[in-house]
Formats: sequence, C-alpha cells, structure tokens
Amino acid sequence: MPYLLTIESSTNRASLALFRDSECVFEDAFESDRNHNALLFAPLEKALALLAGESLTEVVIGTGPGSYSGTRVGIAAGQGVALVHACPAIGLSSLLATSVTEGVAIGDARRGSAWWAAIGTALPEPELIDPHELAERLQSAENVFSFENVTRLGLPKNLEIAHLHPTAAALGRAWFDLDDDARRSLRTLPPQPAYLRPPHITVAKKGHPLLRGNPGA
Repeated sequence: MPYLLTIESSTNRASLALFRDSECVFEDAFESDRNHNALLFAPLEKALALLAGESLTEVVIGTGPGSYSGTRVGIAAGQGVALVHACPAIGLSSLLATSVTEGVAIGDARRGSAWWAAIGTALPEPELIDPHELAERLQSAENVFSFENVTRLGLPKNLEIAHLHPTAAALGRAWFDLDDDARRSLRTLPPQPAYLRPPHITVAKKGHPLLRGNPGA
C-alpha cells in the first residue's frame, strides 16, 4: 500500500502528515522560531510508527519561500527518512500548501524589495518586484495572502491581505493534484530551498588557509 510523508517547515508553524493512498491518516503541527530541528522528530516518530513495518513510497517536502533554516531542516529530515526507506525525496513549493487555489501570494524579499507569485498555475514561481509596483498590481488582485507580516513593505492599508500558514496536509493534497508529468519531473530534482535571489557565495581572499597549497592562491 503506498504511503506518502509530507513535511512543511518553511514558517514558524511547521507540520507533517502521512497519507495512505491519497487519504491523510496522520497530521501534527508545532510552532517554533528557532528549534525546528529539535521539535520535528517527535511527530515524525509518531507518523513513522503508523507504517507498522511498511515502507514509505515518497517523501514530499515544502521548499518555501520562507525561512531558509526551517526549510533546510525539513529537507534534511525528509532526505534522511527517504534514504532509510529507499524512496524519492521531492521538493514542492510551499505556495501550494494552502487552501487557496487561485490568488496571489506576496512576501518581503528584504533589501527594499518584495516578491509575488500567481497561484493557479501548477508550479508558481515567485517574482521579485518593487513594493510600489506591487501595491499597484494588488489593487485589482483577489485572494491575496502572505506567510509573514508584510507591514514593512508599506502597502496601502485598504488592501486585504490574509495571513496564512502552509500545512503538510495541504502540501500532500497539492502533490496528488499535480498531473503525472509534473510529478515525474519533480522526482528527478533534488529538493532545495526556494531562493528569491541567487545564493551569495564569498570567494576566499588570497592567503586564506583554505587556499594554501592551491597554485593559483
């Protein structure tokens, strides 16, 4: 019997769920600003105990956008479980892990910019945008939501912005709603956090201990 484990830890309200076939048979959630790695394993142990000796078929992990550290904890845990059960670990956008099927997700991208993503496509892609342009676009948008407090963006107070949390149960349902081609494609990709900007990589200076022995250093 196929079992799917889903993990969603991209916000301070993390959760995990276990599906048998397409039915959610277990769901648990916890809140933490900094200790996702410490609090995730008790509910994970409960979920895995329900397998009663059977193996997982797949593990699906929410990839954000959201907390990089929380998302990385979820990915690491999911990959570890998948390794033990010899099954795929799959990343899926946390923007699909809500009850909103059509709308707009927004967030604070820091450095004076924002992001937005149209919900309704199979795999939404966040787009960086200036807060002033975002405010203009949102005037005609419906079902706007965010996973965080976006007051720093200075958006007009007349805008209705719902504060939602992605859930592992909704993430699982979103996975089942994808078509076969989309699922097949995602299975080939290693899960990684959704980066709004390319990761910042610092090059070591000449003479740095890490470069000793390197002829070009």
